Amino acid sequence: MRARTAIVCSVADQGVAALTNILVLVTAARLSTVADFARFSAVYLVFTVLLGVSGAYTGQPLVLRRGGSDEVRGACRSAVVFTLLAAAVLGALVAGVCLLLPGATAHALMALGLVLPVVLGQDTMRYVFSTLHLPHLALAGDVLRLVCVLGALAVQPHGAPAARLVIVWGLSTLPALLLSAALLHRRVAGTPLRLRVLLRRGHLGRRFVVEFAVGNATGQFSVLGLGAVGNPLVVGALRGATTLFGPLNVLFTSATGFGPPLLGRLADERRRVRAVVTLAAVLAATAASWATALALLPGGAGRHLLGDTWPMAAALLPATGSQYAAMAVGTCGLLALRMLDPRTTLSIQVVFSLAAVAFLIGGYVLGGVPGAAWGLCLGSVCKAVATWTRVAGLTRRTAVERAPLSADAARPGSGSL
Repeated sequence: MRARTAIVCSVADQGVAALTNILVLVTAARLSTVADFARFSAVYLVFTVLLGVSGAYTGQPLVLRRGGSDEVRGACRSAVVFTLLAAAVLGALVAGVCLLLPGATAHALMALGLVLPVVLGQDTMRYVFSTLHLPHLALAGDVLRLVCVLGALAVQPHGAPAARLVIVWGLSTLPALLLSAALLHRRVAGTPLRLRVLLRRGHLGRRFVVEFAVGNATGQFSVLGLGAVGNPLVVGALRGATTLFGPLNVLFTSATGFGPPLLGRLADERRRVRAVVTLAAVLAATAASWATALALLPGGAGRHLLGDTWPMAAALLPATGSQYAAMAVGTCGLLALRMLDPRTTLSIQVVFSLAAVAFLIGGYVLGGVPGAAWGLCLGSVCKAVATWTRVAGLTRRTAVERAPLSADAARPGSGSL
């Protein structure tokens, strides 16, 4: 597959996956009572966290794999089997505990435990096909999942309990999992199965899980904390503003999750870094253009999107747009580090995620909700500068290490007969 076609398929696949998650919540909201939708949303939040942990532990290290075709195909097979086994054990544990607990929320969580291997296994297939340079197969599986999930939920009666909706949502993912498994089997059959590698102490997935926890949890809980101890409007305003930039989150996720296999097609390390620089410029320009389009949006259209939250969110668009432009640069910096030395990203994620929280709180103290938004922007700018500083350092070090080798190769008589 050509690189341009592969990029389009990867972005489209991420877009379909994100659209499925959004439409599942919208459909559940229309089918449920207020109480049942709250239960379904809580269970779906648990699933979202587990999905992120699974992707960080198995998916992201997988897309960084290089080597012979048999080695890579064996790693893909091992990742799928490991995910299915781990999800089955965790799901059985969750279902068993919730079986002993009363209440509709416990029943919904028990339903999630039962379908957990299906939904997590299907998501792992996306990383597998990306690693094998077959993103069109991942797109086919996600499109089938979208059709099956929405079709199954659409025929449910109004007022269906949360546990029933969770079961229907999970089981309707099964056709996509079976299709992906059949397509994958033809390509990995007979390759070695190595599950212990995924449990070793040096497995990159452990570091990526910590990065996921720090990068996502700190920002979420800091905003919620400001709303609890300060002004509750800060939560709605900041969340409303970031919701408007949801399409950019799809692009950022596509870059970090599925960019390495595409950039790996470039043989030279310098060319890969240059490609990432170009990608950073494109994504930053896209973020700036998107923010400008939102700022020019008529008030009526904005209220149709966010209701009464629109005036507060619109006031934050300059800060949030600048933040997302900086996030584009920082995301591409992390992508470059993942290809150069994936063990260098953890310290940056931890330090600058905590720094962003400090800037958020400081900005709120100094300037209220707009100050908090600019604090988040400052945190993203500092993170972007730190990532590219590290990229420049690693690139220079690699060039210095290769210089003596090039000099030795150029000496007379150094060649082989």
